Order: sequence, then C-alpha cells, then structure tokens
Amino acid sequence: MFGDKKNKLKDSERSLISETVSIEGTINSSGAIDVAGLVKGPVFSKEIIIRETGSITGTIEGDHVEIHGHLDGKVSGQDVVIGSTGTVKGDIEFGNNLKTENGADIDGYIKKTNKSKSTLTGDFLFKKKDKKDNSDQDDRPEVVNKEALA
Repeated sequence: MFGDKKNKLKDSERSLISETVSIEGTINSSGAIDVAGLVKGPVFSKEIIIRETGSITGTIEGDHVEIHGHLDGKVSGQDVVIGSTGTVKGDIEFGNNLKTENGADIDGYIKKTNKSKSTLTGDFLFKKKDKKDNSDQDDRPEVVNKEALA
C-alpha cells in the first residue's frame, strides 16, 4: 500500500520544485514531482507530493498523491494522502485508498471512483500535436510588457 518499497520511484526519476521556485502553466511528468514552491496550473504525474511549504493552484492528477502543503483545486488519484499539515480547497476523487491524518483541512467533496487503472501513461503525458493544429501560438504566455518589445 503506501509504504510499499517496490513501487517507489528512484531519486533520478523525481523532480523537485524548490521553495524558491514559482511556476505558472501545465506540468506533465511520467515520474514523480515534489512541490515545495508555488505552482499555478494543472499538474499531471505518476506521483505528486506537495510538501509543507508547497502550494498548487489548479487540478492535480496522479497515481499517488500526498498533500502536506496547500492545494486549491481538484485532486484525482488512485492513492491519496492528506497529511496533518495539508489543506485542500477542492474536490477529491480517489480510486483505491484515501488517508487523512489528524489536522488535515478539507473543504470539498470526496468521491471514490471505479477507475482501477491509471490513465497517466507516457503517451498521454507527452502527446504530440497534429501537424494540422496551428494553435501553437495560443499556448504561448501572454506578453505583459509590450513596450519592451518596441
């Protein structure tokens, strides 16, 4: 279950968003992500851990999700853990297990889903766009200081 060592990912397959980092946009990973900084946008990964100093504003989806920091958005995962310092403002959907520790703060609905298999695969996370799709410019961030470009 949660302490199962055979399902643990190697450290080389983990990504860390440290306390000094702030990211805005969609994050996709086929490995694991530890968030100790700030993320604005959806996060899709096999394993997501929000540390005590971490905060995500957006939907998160993964096989194993642990929240010890702050989440403002929906959670979808097979195994979900809300730690004693964790705060979730949004709905929680889980497939197998949900663990909440004393002190966990949840403001949202909790629902067990019938999904037994993960939809997160490498192909799903890194799907190539069709050549006909010319919306690449729509994916770019908006230019804030247009005068600097002149």
